Amino acid sequence: MTDDRRRVEDLLRELAPQVLGTLTRRYGRFDTCEDATQEALIKAARLWPEDGVPVHPLSWLLTVATRVLIDEYRSDTSRRRREDAVFAATPQSELLARPADSVARGGPTDRDDSLELLFLCCHPALSVPSQIALTLRAVGGLTTAQIAAAFLVPEGTMAQRISRAKATIKSGGIRFEMPAGEAEAAERLRAVQHVLYLVFNEGYTASSGEDLTAPSLSDEAIRLTRLLRRALPEDGETAGLLALMLLTDARRPARTSPGGALVPLAEQDRGLWTQDSITEGVALISEVLPRGVVGPYQLNAAIAAVHDESPTIQDTDWPQILGLYDLLEQVAPNPMTTLNKAVAVAMVRGPEAGLDLVVALEQDGRLARNHRLLATRAHLKEMSGDPSGAVTDYREAARRTASLPERRYLSGRAAAMDGTGPA
Repeated sequence: MTDDRRRVEDLLRELAPQVLGTLTRRYGRFDTCEDATQEALIKAARLWPEDGVPVHPLSWLLTVATRVLIDEYRSDTSRRRREDAVFAATPQSELLARPADSVARGGPTDRDDSLELLFLCCHPALSVPSQIALTLRAVGGLTTAQIAAAFLVPEGTMAQRISRAKATIKSGGIRFEMPAGEAEAAERLRAVQHVLYLVFNEGYTASSGEDLTAPSLSDEAIRLTRLLRRALPEDGETAGLLALMLLTDARRPARTSPGGALVPLAEQDRGLWTQDSITEGVALISEVLPRGVVGPYQLNAAIAAVHDESPTIQDTDWPQILGLYDLLEQVAPNPMTTLNKAVAVAMVRGPEAGLDLVVALEQDGRLARNHRLLATRAHLKEMSGDPSGAVTDYREAARRTASLPERRYLSGRAAAMDGTGPA
């Protein structure tokens, strides 16, 4: 791909949610507006690398997409009444009479509807998988094939998921607007943050497949969270979420060997960590933590910052991490938090204390089939001098994970400990 084509592609991904958001706000009918936006993007992707990017690319895209939309209405005589509504709602002199490039900045296209679009895609009427798929498609600009590949499902399955989401929006009469009322807005914002974090995590550690990571997903989650942060600069949890993503993603270059094998935190070459991301993440969390109300994303970001600023695993300030986990458990109790805390407990008070926490978690049905509980228990048993117990747990954890790099790593640990593989 040439640099010009890559720049055009990046620009189109940035502008796509603004175009779709503007169209949906003006005309409703999310599904039709999404089709019109896609056609405009395709046309731009074909023309701009050859002809150059227009002076006002957003206006160009809006003009083309609106024309597509109007043609769609015109082509169906049964929709004549809607056509009239579109024409009535459209300032013709702004969108049709002028050349595509002639809409000046400061005009109606300067409004960025991306945030409303993000909230629409994360509407509580949609299932979480549908929220994720629609967010990546409508706001992230990923194709259905790209999303399907990232989540390792057939393209047809993902297409159906997106179609169902659109149908739910249409049949439910879900409007393109920000939630009314402070409580509803806060709830929807939490849903948006949750979806973005799920997308990031799937990119950072793919739940299945040949590769440990799916960088395109974590990159996209970071980009969208930056967008959310820009729209809500005073929201501490959005800032915390962005900091958490940056501080976690900073370790990605060291998480796999050149051959794609998993490298655990203790063995990573910290010189490979992305220092710019660490610096930005630490600055961000240092800015928002003193403000007052502290949420789970901020606390997780603070934990990640302690790890990232430690020169080695041995020099890590484990008591500080344990204190942060104690606070996190109070703010947002979660079995995965307790599982992670078990490692910090083991580092501060010894492996037996960490194992006590893990044993208590075994009664929690939410982690009953999760391989991470077994992998953590194996690690703590290894620390405590119980090699046979560790081997059993490593093997069972390997059997349960759908990630091939994780399976190879866990099987390798078991083999190294029982002498059937390399140490």
